[in-house]
Amino acid sequence: MDGKALAKLIQSEIKQRVADHVAAGNPQPKLAAVLVGDDPASKVYVRNKERACERVGIASELHRLSGDIDHDQLLALVNELNRDDDVNGILVQLPLPDQIDEQAILDTIDPLKDVDAFHPENVGLLSQGRPRFLPCTPHGIVQLLDRHDVDCSGKSAVVIGRSDIVGKPIASMLMQKSLPNIKAGNATVTVCHSRTQDLAGVCRQADILIAAIGRANFVTAEMVKPGAVVIDVGINRLDGKLVGDVDFDAVSQVAGMLTPVPGGVGPLTVTMLLENTLMGAKIQNRVAVS
Repeated sequence: MDGKALAKLIQSEIKQRVADHVAAGNPQPKLAAVLVGDDPASKVYVRNKERACERVGIASELHRLSGDIDHDQLLALVNELNRDDDVNGILVQLPLPDQIDEQAILDTIDPLKDVDAFHPENVGLLSQGRPRFLPCTPHGIVQLLDRHDVDCSGKSAVVIGRSDIVGKPIASMLMQKSLPNIKAGNATVTVCHSRTQDLAGVCRQADILIAAIGRANFVTAEMVKPGAVVIDVGINRLDGKLVGDVDFDAVSQVAGMLTPVPGGVGPLTVTMLLENTLMGAKIQNRVAVS
């Protein structure tokens, strides 16, 4: 499952929709990113998001802040961006330094500009099946499933990992009766974690297996049902190489479909951020959302 090629296709669709939005007399959508400190991985992620914005015609601005900034200073910036009518999406790149109350910062972002979909209001709307924004990585996963014609209805889906960013929201999305413009749903979902007994046995029952645990090559061929669809969300560095949570070479001999790392879910996470920024612009400008 080539996430890079799919991301390119979806970005071309978003580019046209952005152009239509602007041609209708609406302001150009704009994303504001906040980068605190000098974490190399965070710098790469933010740079990739800036380039993606440029490709689809979304304006972007980057606020670079020192790693020793205090909580109140960052909070003031977020509130300033909340009030800025030209900004449609706010992204605070994680992780944040220890002196910052990360949850308090995320909770302060205007829910209408919360393009990561981390605000409790947006999490609640998703859980009720009426989302404002779909969280970016889980949305990328369901795009992979939908556009590869994977029928999730009635199937067993196992999610390894229960994070607020991936595990919980993708489980919620896959079990929903319906979501706007999303076919992947109505699955029977099991969420596994560090306390799960017989993890390998549970995984072997999965028609759709999603690994989001953050441990290199954790999922082996013995854990995968023959013909299963395997989505690898992990990004780990091992011996200088980027690898996922799935032992790709071994599992590729068993799985029916498998995402690579890199080039799988990652490009779609960035793409769905663009989707949410355009969605935010439409909501804030009271434009009908299709």
